[in-house]
Amino acid sequence: MNKYLCVLIISILTFSLKLIAQDPNIDSIKLELNKAKYDSTRCNILSELSETASDEEWPLFNEQLRVIAEKNSKTSTSNKSFYLKHLASALNNIGFLAQAQGYIPKALEYYQRSLALQEEIKDKKGIAVSLNNIGIIYKDQGDIAKALEYNNRSLKLQEEFKDKKGIALSLLNIGAIYSSQGDIPKTLDYYHRCLRLYEEINDKYGIANSLNNLGYTYDDQGDIAKALEYYLKSMKIYEETKDKKGIAISLNNIGMIYFNQSNTQKALDYYLKSLKLYEEVIDKQGIAYSLNNIGMIYERQHNAKNALSNYFKSLKIKEEINDKVGIASSLNNIGGILLQQGNITDAYYYSNRSLINAKELGFPENIKNASKTLKDIYKKQKKYKEAFEMYSLEIQMRDSINNETTKKASIQKQFQYEYEKKAAADSVVFAKENEINEVEIARQKTEIKVKQNQQLALYGGLLLVLVFAGFMYNRFKVTQKQKTVIEQQKTVVETAHLLLEEKNSEIIASIRYAKRIQDALITSQKYVERNINRLKQTNKI
Repeated sequence: MNKYLCVLIISILTFSLKLIAQDPNIDSIKLELNKAKYDSTRCNILSELSETASDEEWPLFNEQLRVIAEKNSKTSTSNKSFYLKHLASALNNIGFLAQAQGYIPKALEYYQRSLALQEEIKDKKGIAVSLNNIGIIYKDQGDIAKALEYNNRSLKLQEEFKDKKGIALSLLNIGAIYSSQGDIPKTLDYYHRCLRLYEEINDKYGIANSLNNLGYTYDDQGDIAKALEYYLKSMKIYEETKDKKGIAISLNNIGMIYFNQSNTQKALDYYLKSLKLYEEVIDKQGIAYSLNNIGMIYERQHNAKNALSNYFKSLKIKEEINDKVGIASSLNNIGGILLQQGNITDAYYYSNRSLINAKELGFPENIKNASKTLKDIYKKQKKYKEAFEMYSLEIQMRDSINNETTKKASIQKQFQYEYEKKAAADSVVFAKENEINEVEIARQKTEIKVKQNQQLALYGGLLLVLVFAGFMYNRFKVTQKQKTVIEQQKTVVETAHLLLEEKNSEIIASIRYAKRIQDALITSQKYVERNINRLKQTNKI
């Protein structure tokens, strides 16, 4: 992927520090300022004008705010915190203006002064804003550790008081830091989280910035179609809000798409339009990157003279604003042109400076580009060992940026974002239906509860039945056992009875036999009676 693309995110972040949106009621606010009798009222109105007035006017209103707030913060006792808060806001705005104009040390100074006042009055929201702004400065200077420290501190505070807009901005800036380090999975995670929050609060400016950054990330991964889709969506929003700086960024990024597709004429058209807008809003960093990209066009057209001219102009501005990332890129671009011209000594000087800067920053993209140029220089010098070392470093950095795992993470994050977005949309669609059906839902819940109670009762009844069945089964077993014993006893009794009857039969038979014998031996009673009667008859005669 192109060696210059990584710098585009930084331009997006710079003007995220302070939002200027022309208020249609600006004239009425100015009238209120003229009528104001008290400094406290003037401070409130001037603060509003500092945020809503045009680019030409707001710095003047902000300076009036600073003067009044600073004077009263030293003399007032009851409202000291009120004036210190306004003073901190004014100092922050001065820092923003200095940064936009490329005066980075001055910007950092004012941001830190603003932070000190906010910490004194324990203004958590103000502290979060200042931490965020200072974090951006450190990122531009290549101090990644401090940049992450300040942005994470800002994010933590924003989450404490649930400021979605502030959270989104911190996520955007942290994502840009990871992007510069080539950590694409984390970059996409932070950018998508940021975009979702901006969409929730319908912050068009934030949505446009997020889309631009996502476009850059997909562009850097070689997904041109997805990148162009995001760039065009972003530019449409910038055009709707008449944000010249945002339009300039989108034009620059779209120009890069055409450049990578070798459509140099169309790319040049976009770069020139972008440069014109950057010059109108006096954005030095944007001007520097547009000049750099125009130099790329001339380089591809083998116009070394014009290419070097634009590269040196770009480098000069980047050095003025102490943009270390941009400096590393410009140095390497110049080294590449000098190498093509056969100026090996100067080519080595610029490319080696680029590699040193890139290593200090720890940015894989810049390290890869510088090592590639140095590899070609060493080959020309027949220093094959050094050339091989540079080649190994180039491959290492390339793989760390664009490996298979990273691409899969990119796709996964995109699918995840689209799914969650669809789910959120569906939830909005069904919200009204759910509201209408609340009674039905309550009824269903009641029915469910009744059914649950019925089920519990049924389960209880079944348990009792099972217990009773167990008891009955046990009694049945006992009864069966008793019946078996009884039957066995009955069999014994019946057997005994039969034996007894047999004995009785034998006894009776014996008695009868004895009786017959006796009857056989003894004269029968009838015979005796008959003889007695006969004798009686004889005697009568």
